[in-house]
Amino acid sequence: MKPVRALAGGGPASQPLYKEVKGRITRSLIAGEWKPGAAIPSESRLAAQFQVSVGTIRKAIDELVAEKIVIRQQGRGTFVTIHTEDRQFYYFFHIVSKDGGKEPPAHELLSLKTTKADTETAARLGLKPGERVHCVHNVLKLARRPVIFDELRIAAARFPDLNAASFGAREGTIYGLYQARYGINVVRISERLSAALPPARVSRVLGVSATSPVLMIKRVAYTYHDEPVELRTSWVNTQSHEYLSDIWKNEPR
Repeated sequence: MKPVRALAGGGPASQPLYKEVKGRITRSLIAGEWKPGAAIPSESRLAAQFQVSVGTIRKAIDELVAEKIVIRQQGRGTFVTIHTEDRQFYYFFHIVSKDGGKEPPAHELLSLKTTKADTETAARLGLKPGERVHCVHNVLKLARRPVIFDELRIAAARFPDLNAASFGAREGTIYGLYQARYGINVVRISERLSAALPPARVSRVLGVSATSPVLMIKRVAYTYHDEPVELRTSWVNTQSHEYLSDIWKNEPR
């Protein structure tokens, strides 16, 4: 195999060689060559495979580690990230009590139905308006009280057999379900925060007034190559809780 010097299209390389190698590794992950939790080949083996230096491989792996796509384990090697409860809690869950305390939420599925994508959902998920999407309503409880109402929208074509029974009976996290059952690995999220009046169902479930603003979080979850997977709208009762993003603490050191 010759060194990776050109893009897939065959034109001159327009990015550093390690970026090309990173792309090749990512495509192998998408193809399922290395499953979640499995070790990827050593840097020396990858260097030999791609006929590049170990330093080039290391730079490519460094970026994949920084993006939390793979994880290094001292003395053991580099492994494909798996969505455990701990990872979900520390990297994707940002609601804490007013005193800064953080606890894993208890989940309760309220409903799952399949409907047509509205304009916003289609735009955020890269779908055509009217395409079929699964709409999930889920409540998260903290200290046994409902604090977060989630509405998830995901493309039905990506999750063709998903239903309330399989969703409710999942083992582990929602992202873990995507990964284990459908081979879709969420690698990053993008969130927008604002204040909003809760819809009637949300106010009833959270026990708040329909005329009192709550925190609304719009989140898009992405898999490899910034491909959107899930649109999530969360309404948060901030009477006893607030949003905390400690970026430096969550970044790998």
